[in-house]
Amino acid sequence: MADTPRRVLVTGAAGRLGRATLALLAELGVEATALDRAPSEAPEVVVGDAGDPATVRRALAGVDAVLHFAAIPAPTLGTPEEVFCGNTRSTFVVLEEAGQAGVSRVALASSLSVTGMPWAAKPLHPAYLPIDERLPLQNEDPYGLSKQADEATGEMMARRFGMGVVALRYPLLGGPGDKFDTTTARYAEDPGSGASELWTYLDDRDAARAAWLALTAPLTGYHAVFVTAPTTLAPQPTEELLDRFHPDVERRRSFEGRETPIDLTAAETLLGFRAEHIFPLEA
Repeated sequence: MADTPRRVLVTGAAGRLGRATLALLAELGVEATALDRAPSEAPEVVVGDAGDPATVRRALAGVDAVLHFAAIPAPTLGTPEEVFCGNTRSTFVVLEEAGQAGVSRVALASSLSVTGMPWAAKPLHPAYLPIDERLPLQNEDPYGLSKQADEATGEMMARRFGMGVVALRYPLLGGPGDKFDTTTARYAEDPGSGASELWTYLDDRDAARAAWLALTAPLTGYHAVFVTAPTTLAPQPTEELLDRFHPDVERRRSFEGRETPIDLTAAETLLGFRAEHIFPLEA
């Protein structure tokens, strides 16, 4: 393991992933500073915009690792300019200020949306299955493009400052009794509605743990990593779903049962991450 951070800055701390991560840090006994436009339940809170350099510098006091989650999380939640410019500005500012402050490790929330498929106006298909971190991207929406730019920023900052930077490509986040129940019901009735996201998911608690591992795993340089549960939220077998909704895509191996059509090798080998909270669903 890398050196354990003494204090972690969590941007977007009032959001779903931020809250889960603050809870995990408290459980681990790691001090945290929360940065968000809204107040957050953390001992140290800075209220402000992650795109403002002065605010970020203030939040970085005493910090030796950063989890950057602040973002507009969908292209429908603002104008194209607000989504793209807001997301990419905050990522640049947070990583630049972190590098200037001597922070050696940063993990940022990227997304499965970086592939371009989830928010496309017309159905898109991946170049091959299972997808992995080498997949060609097909962005045509401002949110997916902002994540592509965020990842490029992370790669540049790793070179610029010698930081370890991990971009975590998260799928749908949630939990039982929350998003997963309604999403599973929707996929059962209309499986095509999940084709663009490959029916993937990750429990909030696992998402927080992946972020912690991204700060503590022994790595250098920049890495983008898909982190998902090993199964889908669809009740149908994965092979059946792919035959129906991605029929002409090169399939590099077969899939057992409801196995997710994402290669999770990088998450396991680089971060030592495997999801522990699997949504119970009968095939």
